[in-house]
Amino acid sequence: MTVRGDAEQQLRSASLRVTRPRVAVLDVVDAHPHADTDSIFTAVRETLPDVSRQAVYDVLGALTASGLVRKIQPTGSVARYESRVGDNHHHVVCRVCGAIADVDCAVGEAPCLHASDDNGFVIDEAEVIYWGTCPDCTSTLRSQP
Repeated sequence: MTVRGDAEQQLRSASLRVTRPRVAVLDVVDAHPHADTDSIFTAVRETLPDVSRQAVYDVLGALTASGLVRKIQPTGSVARYESRVGDNHHHVVCRVCGAIADVDCAVGEAPCLHASDDNGFVIDEAEVIYWGTCPDCTSTLRSQP
């Protein structure tokens, strides 16, 4: 979990005002990678019981816009947030339970993949999502009659 001083420094370095909701959301996202908005809201309410759902949405928007958190949304999933930013890593998603894990770039530096035709775009990021079955679900499926 991010130490409070670290969250405050991250906010300042992103030119964001340090507020209790921003620190709390940043701490929760750091402690619970790939958490959805409802989970983040519930966890933030444990330390800030009066925080509104809209405040958490607003903070997530500001943190995402500033680059302190990354929003991911695998097909068929709600938006999820993580504090691992700037390294263009990818994700693996379980088709059974929806668990998500980080996967480092397969080869090379960001953007990790090179488009066969960039159509004139300056590409700075490539997003890859691997799909499969996590170890827990694989065990469960194998043990079923």
